[in-house]
Amino acid sequence: MLAPAGGMDRGYAPSGRRSDAVPVRLLEMGDAAILVETGGIDDVLVLAPALDDLARSGDPELAEVTDIVPAARTVLLVAGPTADLARIAARVRRLAADIDRGASRSEERVVEIPVRYDGPDLDEVASLTMLSPQEVVVAHTGTLWRVGFGGFAPGFAYLVGGDSRLAVPRRSSPRTAVPVGAVGLAGEFSGIYPRSSPGGWQLIGTTDVVLWDADRDPPALLQPGSTVRFVEVP
Repeated sequence: MLAPAGGMDRGYAPSGRRSDAVPVRLLEMGDAAILVETGGIDDVLVLAPALDDLARSGDPELAEVTDIVPAARTVLLVAGPTADLARIAARVRRLAADIDRGASRSEERVVEIPVRYDGPDLDEVASLTMLSPQEVVVAHTGTLWRVGFGGFAPGFAYLVGGDSRLAVPRRSSPRTAVPVGAVGLAGEFSGIYPRSSPGGWQLIGTTDVVLWDADRDPPALLQPGSTVRFVEVP
């Protein structure tokens, strides 16, 4: 049995475990899901795509997995009601132990996002980072970002891996309405608001790119694992 939700799985210590293996702890979430805890977003970005590839390829031990949901430090595997969670967990453990952290996915997408850097918080971000406003723009566009996971609203993606100088706190007073297309920073993340909503991110720009379209396949433009390049436009 796995550990119940709230408990820890401490049994994963296979012989010959590689030093660069992804560390995982597994928790049962009810009777049809497993929460895989990792060391952080870098581990999630390695493990979640690999699990997705295996599930799509017809791996028999993941045949009953119906959804794979990455987050900041976890990957949730949702399965059917008759799934053997212990069997799925064993496959996750083997993958985590054997995974090649340096392998790249051949189908990786690079999405360019044109941005007008006209955000109301650009000067505040410059002050917080001790950069000039133009240096903030150069830092934001000069480093490739990667989609870590989605959340908050349909089409919203948490982007990671950008210039570390741009790590800034959220606003002390969130806005009651952030316009659609607003490009923001919060902590280590950058993100784009797919629709108007309340929000506390530091807004540095605006884009006209449509992030969520129910008639598109898939509806979300930014998929976990994809690479994003911001491009400054007038």
